[in-house]
Amino acid sequence: MRILAVDVGTGTQDILLFDSTQPVENALQLIMPSPTQIAAGKIAKATRAQRAVVLSGVIAGGGPCHWALDDHLRAGLTAFATPEAAATFDDDLEAVRRMGVRLISEDEAPGIDGEQVRLIDLDLGAIRTALGAFGVGGKFDGLAVGCLDHGAAPPGYSDRLFRFEHLASVVGRRNDLREFACLPEELPEYLTRARTLVSCVDGDAPTVFLDTGPAAALGALQDPQVGGSEEQLVLNLGNMHALAFHLRGTQVISLYEHHTGEMTAEQIEDFTVRLVRGELQHEEVFNSKGHGVFYAADSRQPSAVSSQPSAERQGTGNGPAQRASTVLAVTGPQRGKLRGSRLNPYFAVPHGDMMVSGCFGLLWAYAEKRPEGREEVLAALGLEAVAGV
Repeated sequence: MRILAVDVGTGTQDILLFDSTQPVENALQLIMPSPTQIAAGKIAKATRAQRAVVLSGVIAGGGPCHWALDDHLRAGLTAFATPEAAATFDDDLEAVRRMGVRLISEDEAPGIDGEQVRLIDLDLGAIRTALGAFGVGGKFDGLAVGCLDHGAAPPGYSDRLFRFEHLASVVGRRNDLREFACLPEELPEYLTRARTLVSCVDGDAPTVFLDTGPAAALGALQDPQVGGSEEQLVLNLGNMHALAFHLRGTQVISLYEHHTGEMTAEQIEDFTVRLVRGELQHEEVFNSKGHGVFYAADSRQPSAVSSQPSAERQGTGNGPAQRASTVLAVTGPQRGKLRGSRLNPYFAVPHGDMMVSGCFGLLWAYAEKRPEGREEVLAALGLEAVAGV
C-alpha cells in the first residue's frame, strides 16, 4: 500500500511516500518550501519590480504570503484577488478590501496585467513532477494530509480563541489524539482551510485529514523513548505555532498553544513546567499573544517533568499521592530554541527522522480512519502492539 503523506506547515511542506512493503526508514521524503513561502516569494518579486499582483486560487495558509502582501501594499502598489483567494487573508472580505486589495472575479483575473500568483496548499501536480524526475510513479492508494486551520471565526471574534475552542471541543468529545483525524465529509464547515486542502486531492484515492499539531504529537509517540514512557509532554515547536500536549499515551491530560516567535526559551520552559503541574492559566497564554490552555475534565494528578526516556514513580506504594514522571519530548523545526535548556529535553526522532514526525502522525491517522489499510499501516509503523491501537 502506497500512501502519500503531506504535512503543510508555515516554513516547509513535508512530504513522505509510504510503502507498506518496505521498511518505513526507506520511505521517500521531500522537505520543500511551504506553499505560503512560495507565494510570498512571488509577491515580493512583484514588489521589487513595481508590478501589481493578481491573486487567484483557493483558501490557503497565510503568514508569509500575508506579510509579503502587506509589504506590497505599503509600497503603494496594487493588489487584486479573487474572493476565494482573498479569504486566505481574512474570512471577512470587507476586511480584505480595507487592507487595500481590489476584489475581482475568477474570469477577470487572467486578463489583468500583473504578477499572477495562484494560492493553493496542496499541489499534487508539482509533487508528482518531483517524484517523476526520479522515476517514481505518482499513483497512490491513499493520501493523508494536514495543515493548521484557525477556522472561520465570526466577525469580531478572536481567531486565536476560535481555533483553541475547536481543539478543546475535539478533546471534550473523545479524549484521544486520534479523534482529530477526519474523513473529508467529517470536517466541520468552519474549518475552511482544511476543507479546501482535501478538495485539492484529485482522483478517487481515499483521503484523511489531521491537524498538524496532533500529527506531530502522534508522530513523536512513535519514538520508543517517548511512546514507552508512562506520561509524555510532547512539545512541537513549529515555525509559527508551538503546541504542547501533556499526554498519557494518546489521551490528553492538558495542552497549550502559542506562537513560537512570540516566546523566549525561558518562557517555553516556564509554561511547559507549569502546564504539567496544572498551574498554567489560560489568560496568561492568551494575553501574551498565544491561543490558550486547556485541562481535560478527566485529567489526573499533576506530574513532574523529567527528561529521562523511561517513566519513573516518586515515592512508594500505590496511593493517590504518587506522581508520574513525565518525559519531555521536543519536535519541530524550531526545537533548537530548547537546545541547552535546563529541562534537558529529549529530541524525538520517530523512525529516525524528526522533520517528518507530522507525516508519521498522518499515517497513524490514516490507519485510524481507513479500516481497509489499518493493519498494513500499523504493522509497518510498528504500532500493532501499542495499547489502545
